[in-house]
Amino acid sequence: MAAAAPGALGAVQAGRARLLAACCARLGTGWRLSGSWAGRQVGPAAWTWGPAQRRGYSSEAKTEDELRVRHLEEENRGIVVLGINRAYGKNSLSKNLIKMLSKAVDALKSDKKVRTIIIRSEVPGIFCAANLPVPTIAAIDGLALGGGLELALACDIRVAASSAKMGLVETKLAIIPGGGGTQRLPRAIGMSLAKELIFSARVLDGQEAKAVGLISHVLEQNQEGDAAYRKALDLAREFLPQGPVAMRVAKLAINQGMEVDLVTGLAIEEACYAQTIPTKDRLEGLLAFKEKRPPRYKGE
Repeated sequence: MAAAAPGALGAVQAGRARLLAACCARLGTGWRLSGSWAGRQVGPAAWTWGPAQRRGYSSEAKTEDELRVRHLEEENRGIVVLGINRAYGKNSLSKNLIKMLSKAVDALKSDKKVRTIIIRSEVPGIFCAANLPVPTIAAIDGLALGGGLELALACDIRVAASSAKMGLVETKLAIIPGGGGTQRLPRAIGMSLAKELIFSARVLDGQEAKAVGLISHVLEQNQEGDAAYRKALDLAREFLPQGPVAMRVAKLAINQGMEVDLVTGLAIEEACYAQTIPTKDRLEGLLAFKEKRPPRYKGE
């Protein structure tokens, strides 16, 4: 047994190294591991929709723009709003919408000018939402049932109006959540409560969702019906001044670290932290602090 220990340790270390390499791959071309984790240069990872997320597409009966991408300007520069617009299908996932989302994500994840992405519905009362390297916020102002909630769960932060309704209701149809719900909901609110909600197909309002930790903020709905979107915009504005490289790397460290043991998670954090040291943004942050002025980060 004693003789086998070094080999086992080596296997564990090799596994961690592969995991860290995968993390750096998600950062994009040019990123390297530092120190004892150093290895070959890795390229960007591709973003795809898994087989489970291809279930239950609705038919494509219309040709209207199902996804609207808006790059906000002036004080909101760096914020992108993805507006889902399938009124006739209540924002259900059509093949065309999936194709448009995939194309938009491919473009946005490589755009260094993008700081935060808000995903919202442009159909009153309905929400239906993708995982990107920058912060993503799901603004739920209406219904987010089944696939709609699963897409919201893929976002980093969820905000909702108190009148919103959300739940994974697939068991009512004798199926199970097939777009990540059985995996992301337990990670968000805990295994026992997630099982209760999925087994019962229970629908929660905004206050109930906040109480169980499903959403971060709950707002009273306004007359325009966009209270959650307005809160999401406020949060996005809070994120804008921060270093964009640091934001991407922090998200990666948190996401990957939550999937592994603490020792490996700390190694991931160390590798991610090392990526921020040689950046121009770090030097700009130090200079701005010294000169007592707001930093001018460029994502470099």
